[in-house]
Amino acid sequence: MKRELTTLLSILLWAMAGSALAQATPVGLWKTIDDDTNQEKSHVRISEAAGALSGKIEKILDPTKQDSTCEKCSDARKNQKVLGMTIIENVKKASGEDHWDSGTILDPNNGKTYKVRLTPKDGGKVLEVRGFIGPFYRNQKWLRLE
Repeated sequence: MKRELTTLLSILLWAMAGSALAQATPVGLWKTIDDDTNQEKSHVRISEAAGALSGKIEKILDPTKQDSTCEKCSDARKNQKVLGMTIIENVKKASGEDHWDSGTILDPNNGKTYKVRLTPKDGGKVLEVRGFIGPFYRNQKWLRLE
């Protein structure tokens, strides 16, 4: 009986550890938080295809901005609706590191594209999103929804 209980507990611990490791990735649905105002802005779904991550805006939380477009974008996204827009592209896992980088992120408010680094924190519950232009950067903390 004691041996069976020990085996069962071991299996449960391994299952929980595997679940925690699976969550320590940027893949999933995230609530974005504005780094200037600390206001919740949108929901972004990050997905993986062919070893690269991309992120698309699934929901805009401000009802007055549901039909907003990226007026300041300078690429193919210019004047396109922000809702449904891909804002994270070509992000890859850094070899031997706990973050994903090498891709870009678009700020639809100013139309600028930044190099990006995505780092899961707090067991994958928080995503540190760092956008870079040269030596300058800004950070946001996104919260996992699923």
